[in-house]
Amino acid sequence: MLSLVSLFTDMASEMLYPVMPLFLKHIGYTALFIGILEGIAEAVAGLSKSYFGKLSDSSGKRLPFVQLGYTMSAISKPMLAILVYPWWIFLSRTIDRLGKGIRSGARDAMLSDESTKETRGRVFGFHRSMDTLGAVFGPAIALVYLYFNPDNYKTLFLIAFLPGLLAIISTLFINEKSKEPAAHTTGPKVSVFAFVGYWKHSPARYKKLVTGLLLFALFNSSDVFLLLKIKESGLDDTAVIGVYIFYNLVFALLAYPIGIIADRIGLKKIFIAGLFVFSLVYIGFAFNTNLYIFLLLFLLYGIYAAATEGISKAWISNVVDKKETATAIGTYSGFQSIRASTASSLCGSLWISFGAKATFLITAGVTLLVIVYFSFYKVNKKAEIQI
Repeated sequence: MLSLVSLFTDMASEMLYPVMPLFLKHIGYTALFIGILEGIAEAVAGLSKSYFGKLSDSSGKRLPFVQLGYTMSAISKPMLAILVYPWWIFLSRTIDRLGKGIRSGARDAMLSDESTKETRGRVFGFHRSMDTLGAVFGPAIALVYLYFNPDNYKTLFLIAFLPGLLAIISTLFINEKSKEPAAHTTGPKVSVFAFVGYWKHSPARYKKLVTGLLLFALFNSSDVFLLLKIKESGLDDTAVIGVYIFYNLVFALLAYPIGIIADRIGLKKIFIAGLFVFSLVYIGFAFNTNLYIFLLLFLLYGIYAAATEGISKAWISNVVDKKETATAIGTYSGFQSIRASTASSLCGSLWISFGAKATFLITAGVTLLVIVYFSFYKVNKKAEIQI
């Protein structure tokens, strides 16, 4: 049921995600503004993931955070149909990302609770598959709508509320296992900067893993820039959304089987392979302007996403105490989103100053350094990191 909720929510979100850069360009906003918008939104999501992940562990409850988070994301969609002022767009994106922050740690902890170290890759992989199927259906709906109603974005924002509403209703049918609060989390109130406190006493193997993940996040900007490159290469809205649908279809189809393979041969090997594919994709984006090559690059990008997104959270779940899962994932997500906000703003600035080619090549170079970092790790049979 949790995966079905994610499917509906991603259908709503991804109905708009490939449209947002087109919409913002349509009403006159620049790549720099888009980068700052995505950066601030991700920073809000990051800080809230840490805070509410810690709060979930402290209370021993998951479901209330999941329900509230999905509700906030749903109501943010029709807001974009009301006004087009920058502050209103910021508010809508902030509410959406805050909702993601509230639910993410608790949701991932629920997934972890339903799995073991031996099955965690496939459990997170299945969730990512269902989540990403929404990212196939959503843009497909947007594609059909914009084909018959070009540049009529406001009605699409209203339509996106419907699958969001289905997600809210679906959360009412989720059953939560009773859990005891984490023993060391009682006492002082949880801070918005709870991730700093957890980082200080977290296991060394957790810190080593997250350090590598955050180095990658430093230059891994929003996918909006990939869509912007396609748009600037001369492709129309239909082609842009079509390519994005193709990417999400590849991601959805491969996330679960790659999760199974990761459980068998090791999370680290799959994750490093995914990073290598990512670097190839960004090198390709630096030079390509051909639609068919873009299709190949997005095929590879789907493989990268399937090999890293669910795998990274499964990896984190394997190296921390079960009662700290929401805090650990929330802390990582908090740092990751702050880094992502920096990445989106930085990439927007690089794009304006030096162009798309330099932006993509720098990102690819940093990714290769991350691969070297992870290559020095030794992993035992239980997929826990040791140096």
